[in-house]
Amino acid sequence: MYYQGVKKTIVVRSVEKKRSLLGEIHPLLERIFLARGVTSEAELDRTLAKLPSPWLLSGMEEMVAHLITAINEQQRICIVADFDADGATSCAVAIKGLQLLGAGQVTFVVPNRFEYGYGLTPEIVELVKLQNPDVIITVDNGISSVDGVKAAKDSGIKVLVTDHHLPGHELPAADAIVNPNLVDDKFPCKSLAGVGVIFYVLMALRSRLRELNWFEKNQVQEPNLAQLLDYVALGTVADVVALEQINRILVHQGLLRIRTGRSHPGLNALIEVSGRNPQTIVASDLGFALGPRLNAAGRMDDMSLGIQCLLTNDPSLAKDMALQLDELNNDRREVEGVMKHEAMALLSEMKALDEHHLPAGVCLFDANWHQGVIGILASRIKDRLHRPVIAFAPAGKDLIKGSARSIPGVHIRDVLSDIAALHPKLLNKFGGHAMAAGLSLKMHDYPPFALAFDDMVCKRLANVDLEQKILSDGELTEQEMTLEIADLLQNAATWGQEFPEPVFDGVFDVIQSRIVGQRHLKLVLRKPGGDLVIDAIAFFVDQPEHWLGLRQIKAAYKLDINEFRGNRSVQFILQYLEKIA
Repeated sequence: MYYQGVKKTIVVRSVEKKRSLLGEIHPLLERIFLARGVTSEAELDRTLAKLPSPWLLSGMEEMVAHLITAINEQQRICIVADFDADGATSCAVAIKGLQLLGAGQVTFVVPNRFEYGYGLTPEIVELVKLQNPDVIITVDNGISSVDGVKAAKDSGIKVLVTDHHLPGHELPAADAIVNPNLVDDKFPCKSLAGVGVIFYVLMALRSRLRELNWFEKNQVQEPNLAQLLDYVALGTVADVVALEQINRILVHQGLLRIRTGRSHPGLNALIEVSGRNPQTIVASDLGFALGPRLNAAGRMDDMSLGIQCLLTNDPSLAKDMALQLDELNNDRREVEGVMKHEAMALLSEMKALDEHHLPAGVCLFDANWHQGVIGILASRIKDRLHRPVIAFAPAGKDLIKGSARSIPGVHIRDVLSDIAALHPKLLNKFGGHAMAAGLSLKMHDYPPFALAFDDMVCKRLANVDLEQKILSDGELTEQEMTLEIADLLQNAATWGQEFPEPVFDGVFDVIQSRIVGQRHLKLVLRKPGGDLVIDAIAFFVDQPEHWLGLRQIKAAYKLDINEFRGNRSVQFILQYLEKIA
């Protein structure tokens, strides 16, 4: 995506001058990998054999023991999922996987965010009890559900928590908890998404059933759990967790299944309505095309629709539900556009009150804002201002809910924790990660909270550079601006959060410029003194008409392939522009 926003600086990534252990690879790739801290070929291994043992996760022994009992006794299991894409894919993995491993009745409940809010609350337990389950399994939630777990246990229901969110000061009294972010957990990857956690639980369960000779005794074919990796890939990318090696393996293997026609009908339908080619799909397509459509169900209506789309084995039904999700996503875009316009007006008022600076931590609230869209709004404003942002919307009963997004160097969940410690009555609930969090508070507490948030962020910004930097992998020669190099870069790794796709920079003469649609800028560029002419496009440009007629620019860009009517050509996807002449 392209946002002009505040002034940015292009900074070339540093590469340590040390002996590389990457073997015989292209020098450009070597430079890129070294700049991302990769020093050995083993770190680039994306085979399933490289995944660490699921038994490294604390609580796994207890978790698997309870699941085996549930399977052997054919107990009724209810999955309680979060209402985002990670929660939806986690739910699909749990249901499909448990059924493959011999579970009997497996149902699900996903809270409607507008009625129940997040997680396993006592109110959700009452809803779950209508299904008369013996066991509740939480996916992508539960680690902060102290009251909800107690309510379920008091009702005689066993509770198994699988989650990846950071734990609070008190853990729920569940029968088993698996979460790589528990204090004493030894699992090497702390950035597993919720869908990755439940997938690991299933791997451990299958391993133990194999040890017990369960499959042969029960005349059940041992399943290949890799068939669930398309779900795992989608949830992992959509949740924007760091793509450490373990996550890169899970995403890569899921993408391989999609590209080779082995993905589920629901994913295939989402790919189709997104206008993507399944044979060439990449991780960014999951994040920018499929993820938003799946998330739209939870944002605008009820995530049950998204989960049913993922679960169905009927391609026709999957297509119908994917079209509904696409329409909800269009509705979300319209609402987001209005809210962003209103947010910019609020920011203008802030600047009018203090012409010198905006708050270090920005809080925004409007009584008409949509609860399901405030997370996207906070992310958009954070990208524009390069500082932590919380967007709030009404939540009924004199409550407002906020969605927070942060920048590197400011751990947003810790900021909220510090505020709660300093002002115990200010926050109602909160939870989350380093870069994103959710919270709720009373309407009348919004003004003091906004001041406390700004003050706490100010303290944490003491050692953080607020100037936004575009990290570049340097300049490309004309000989490197080819289809072969573009293909090489696309296929060399699984790019994503904290393992970013290569970005290059350079000065270019502008041969042509025009506006495409309402906010996209199409350019034809050439290196000064060079011969190669390349098409370039910048998406969602603020005031694109201001860039028309320029003679020379400095640009940061991704090397991309444009495919049109069977023809393939190199193009730049522009990330940032600076006027030179």
